[in-house]
Amino acid sequence: MTMMTIRGEPFHVRVEGDANAPALLLSNSLGTNLSMWDPQVAQWAQHFRVVRYDSRGHGRSAAPDTPYSIAMLADDALAILDALGIETAHWCGLSKGGMVGQWLATHHGERFGKVVLANTGAYMGPPESWDARIRNVRENGMAVMVQPTLERWFSPAFRERGTETIARVSEMLATTPPLGYARCCAAIRDMDQRGTIQAIRNPVLVVIGKLDPATPPEAGHFIADAIPGAQRVEFDAAHLSNLEQPAAFSRAVLDFLKG
Repeated sequence: MTMMTIRGEPFHVRVEGDANAPALLLSNSLGTNLSMWDPQVAQWAQHFRVVRYDSRGHGRSAAPDTPYSIAMLADDALAILDALGIETAHWCGLSKGGMVGQWLATHHGERFGKVVLANTGAYMGPPESWDARIRNVRENGMAVMVQPTLERWFSPAFRERGTETIARVSEMLATTPPLGYARCCAAIRDMDQRGTIQAIRNPVLVVIGKLDPATPPEAGHFIADAIPGAQRVEFDAAHLSNLEQPAAFSRAVLDFLKG
């Protein structure tokens, strides 16, 4: 585990793989941390210099109770690349990480090669639902979010068979800083990239969970339709498709990045 000072703030960053290999930057979902990528890293690190980090507001990284935006979260990612001396990298982000990836590919596409946008959306309304979630977390902490989030993130069948994964994700949710989570919720609430992602020119793979109620299939299809030349792949999974279908997710992303 490595703590880095990024623009004067602490960030938890982990780097694995050959330092001379092409870089691949991974970005976690709302309510998780860099360990959400554990099922993928061993395989991907055979081909890439894999960089993953706890997003602002999550894990061991900075979680100030100040306004966040998707642009700010994107700037964090760029600053991490700069601190590591990485000029260009591939990107893989899921949910919130995919929202940050859309911003980066739209506004800083030259810093990235191929871009994977998994289980994500370009707009996540209505704002009122996010306001209610923010109030709930600020008043009651993260414990109230664990069970309803697990029910959105995993299909009923997986919740029965994937007990170890469910336990790990439950722990990630419960230990996410409440104020950081709330501030990231506000950043997602205020995001609308539906009119801008058409400018993306990077090769893009959109990963869609057929059973995903958090970012439903139509949200993924909208992104794939809007970005010229974007590819798409669908899995029988809910929101955290990299955990519900780890082997299929790992292979699809690797085939895309190396293809």
